[in-house]
Amino acid sequence: MRKKVIAGNWKMNNDLNQSVELIAGIKNKISSLKNNVEVIVCPPFTSLETTAALIKNTGIGLGAQNMHFEESGAFTGEISAKMLLSVGCNYVILGHSERRAIFGEPDELINLKLKKALSSGLNPIFCIGETLAERENGSTFDIVKKQVTNGLVGISSDDLKKVIIAYEPVWAIGTGKTASPAQAQEVHVYIRRLIKELYSADSAENIIIQYGGSVKPGNAAELLNQPDIDGALVGGACLEAESFAGIFTAI
Repeated sequence: MRKKVIAGNWKMNNDLNQSVELIAGIKNKISSLKNNVEVIVCPPFTSLETTAALIKNTGIGLGAQNMHFEESGAFTGEISAKMLLSVGCNYVILGHSERRAIFGEPDELINLKLKKALSSGLNPIFCIGETLAERENGSTFDIVKKQVTNGLVGISSDDLKKVIIAYEPVWAIGTGKTASPAQAQEVHVYIRRLIKELYSADSAENIIIQYGGSVKPGNAAELLNQPDIDGALVGGACLEAESFAGIFTAI
């Protein structure tokens, strides 16, 4: 049985003091966590090292929000996998819709990042999802297939075991709109079928596929009860300990 993985993407929020405060709040709630649930926090780069120290021995995972695909070099403002590992990260979010839309990251670049993360020992949270226009014109499955297929080029079935896929319909991120449980489940089933075609039935059965897009305590249980939804990538609701805890305790 696949575990549920709940990851909180803080985005560009929380300075160091606010990060310390939020982690303290989450730690107070974590005692009620079930064995089949894993919680990951993804603070901004400036809070990673402090957060790593604060969550030590709590079972909470630490993720970064992005990374470069090169080991080092003249890439002003970028962060390498090695740097993330050195401050205690074991996860990294790659391909988030904001990286794709705002910073123009194509599938090919995301693929390079995925490969670098995997070869370095980081577990990628690989984000995919369609825009509102793409959903309305009926191309959801085409977009998902393109992003999954192109993103996983050259990635072995062994490495795939370390990848979490996060399906985030772009129209539901930060908008207050949420895909219905049936809509989300339909796409998750499609992704799992696609992994079966690209890899194997075993790979499809075991890969963790999260849902992301305005997940809140009020809708978490219904979404996470769907048979192919293995967790959530949470945005706004993870910035308060009470609401974040309401999601991972809803399982």
